[in-house]
Amino acid sequence: MGVLIYPLFAVYGLAVILLFLYGVNSYYLVYQFVKNRRRSEQNDEAVVREYWNDKSYENLPLVTIQLPIYNEQYVVERLIRSACNIDYAPGKVEIQVLDDSTDETKDLVVKIVDRYREMGHDVHHITRPTREGYKAGALKFGMERCRGEFIAIFDADFMPPKDFLYKTVPYFSNPKIGLVQTRWSHVNADYSFLTLAQSLGIDGHFVVEQAGRAWGNLFMNFNGTAGIWRKETIESAGGWQADTLTEDMDLSYRAQLAGWKMHFLHNVCTPAEIPVDINAFKSQQHRWAKGSIQTAKKILPMLFSTDEPLRRKVQAVVHMTHYMVHPLMVTVALLSIPMLRYFEINFTPLAFGLLVFLLLIATTGPSSLYMFSQRTLNPENWRRKIAFIPALMFIGTGIALSNTKAVLEALFNRPSEFVRTPKLNILMKGDKVDDRKYRMPLRPVFLLELLMGAYCFAGFLLYLDSGKYLIGPFLAIYTVGFTYTGIMSILHSIQGPSGQLSEKAVNA
Repeated sequence: MGVLIYPLFAVYGLAVILLFLYGVNSYYLVYQFVKNRRRSEQNDEAVVREYWNDKSYENLPLVTIQLPIYNEQYVVERLIRSACNIDYAPGKVEIQVLDDSTDETKDLVVKIVDRYREMGHDVHHITRPTREGYKAGALKFGMERCRGEFIAIFDADFMPPKDFLYKTVPYFSNPKIGLVQTRWSHVNADYSFLTLAQSLGIDGHFVVEQAGRAWGNLFMNFNGTAGIWRKETIESAGGWQADTLTEDMDLSYRAQLAGWKMHFLHNVCTPAEIPVDINAFKSQQHRWAKGSIQTAKKILPMLFSTDEPLRRKVQAVVHMTHYMVHPLMVTVALLSIPMLRYFEINFTPLAFGLLVFLLLIATTGPSSLYMFSQRTLNPENWRRKIAFIPALMFIGTGIALSNTKAVLEALFNRPSEFVRTPKLNILMKGDKVDDRKYRMPLRPVFLLELLMGAYCFAGFLLYLDSGKYLIGPFLAIYTVGFTYTGIMSILHSIQGPSGQLSEKAVNA
């Protein structure tokens, strides 16, 4: 390797330092949650109490509920039913089904909408000539035709609770509030190893990260669904724009830079269905990873030119670039073997102890956040839940290659379509996907995942053989994560998540 080892070591060291910083930030968000929780929840209770002491049905604002859909035949009736069941003042809710479907979903929606209109609901089936702008385009198209002062948005996999508007509208009594976001909950978290791991990750984001940002006066984002906007906010911030794959994060930051406030309701949850197919999950994460980096490239120059406090700017950078952890993880994994074979550092006992301490602090940061979120959500049985945090670690590691591809596409301006996550109405153990359409195809990245798993396993053996027990466990996690993700990608494309062979596979 010669002199080449020194730049490689510099890259390796930089990747480790950045991973350390991202990991340590988890503690900062937990701190913000703990510090501000009591005050924030008391304020929320006071706002709701005072609002309903003042209001009657007659003077409630008009709300538009937007339901953007695209080929959702398995869940669209459930979605429209949930929206129509939301309790609010008579005549003060209109529902827009923003339908970009290209299959039989469109005919199904016509029948469902006609049925609910006959029942007295103000629900409209809105279609467009093209799917231009994807979801952002559909929301913009609907907003140009809506009558509501406020706009609630629900994706097809969500089931808004009956009291959603009663619990969210009161916060707009503050004229500076532009968005109220609710927490996601899960109707099929116990379906499989994969859905349980996803639920832990989502809970960590919503319970701690979103609450910590909102309560700590940091930038937060709309999560694309289960939230309600002030229409004026969207308009004043430049409207929905389709130049990133995360139009929700993009609009959120533009709105906050325009002076609007975002509010997060930790104790109000909106149930949703989690993807049961690992290929669908990888596709969803790919879109979020690419979109967040696209948003960072677009928004950060605007942010840096403002006089926002430094801590808000730093947290915004960490927030929008969080998916950079995946290329950093891949870098560390790839360079571990060259570092072992060609680079030797002799640490003093004190330096070695400090290194171990820092590694433990950084690597346990995200896990501590997930444990804290489960203890907050499930005080009675949180220990059972956190036993599955290793599952989240393995899957989070396993999708690193797919997400690295997404990050690189964003950095190098490689265009791609908005690929929506299939919703299959799979809620209970035993539900099968054999007869479901919309299955995600097997992407070639699974081959790289299997190769990376083998490479990390070789590195794991080398480190153990060399007596380097500090790095070995990390390579073991990488080995399991990449191998599991690669194998399950194949199995889910053939069998489906139920484990039953599909008709197509049998006939083949």
